[in-house]
Amino acid sequence: MGSRSSHAAVIPDVDSIRRETGFSQASLLRLHHRFRALDRNKKGYLSRMDLQQIGALAVNPLGDRIIESFFPNGSQRVDFPGFVRVLAHFRPVEDEDTDQDPKKPEPLNSRRNKLHYAFQLYDLDRDGKISRHEMLQVLRLMVGVQVTEEQLENIADRTVQEADEDGDGAVSFLEFTKSLEKMDVEQKMSIRILK
Repeated sequence: MGSRSSHAAVIPDVDSIRRETGFSQASLLRLHHRFRALDRNKKGYLSRMDLQQIGALAVNPLGDRIIESFFPNGSQRVDFPGFVRVLAHFRPVEDEDTDQDPKKPEPLNSRRNKLHYAFQLYDLDRDGKISRHEMLQVLRLMVGVQVTEEQLENIADRTVQEADEDGDGAVSFLEFTKSLEKMDVEQKMSIRILK
């Protein structure tokens, strides 16, 4: 009786985190438990090394890029609210997420925010554009040695050319968004456990 709310009390600002991320209280409790398990030294924050313990990230070709997204602006640690803010991008879109009050900020798991998160994985130098070179680097990570360098260069060239509407040789966020118009990003960038 009351055990859920008493456990929620160990999460500072649980109500504001819930409003910002859209996670239920039960999901936040599970994520807090996972956060504490990753924080083996009980520091109250996670480092890159702590996140590298996650097996799914270790085998993901973009794992290092995903881990880097937890540490904006060169920070060296992520606290629990920062941890769940990043994970909220992967929260499945629910019906109530689409009935958004226009005065409230867009949910972190909205199509636009999911695309922005994905865009940042490609925009390695954070200049707001994905260059051919950046596309090539990400493709190398994703396909490894299964494709020749020449094939990778052709794929990168073709991908940038198809998305680059203004002819500047790079893909802006708007161009990236347009190129993925028909893709079901809401589902492809969702992890069911993060309800």
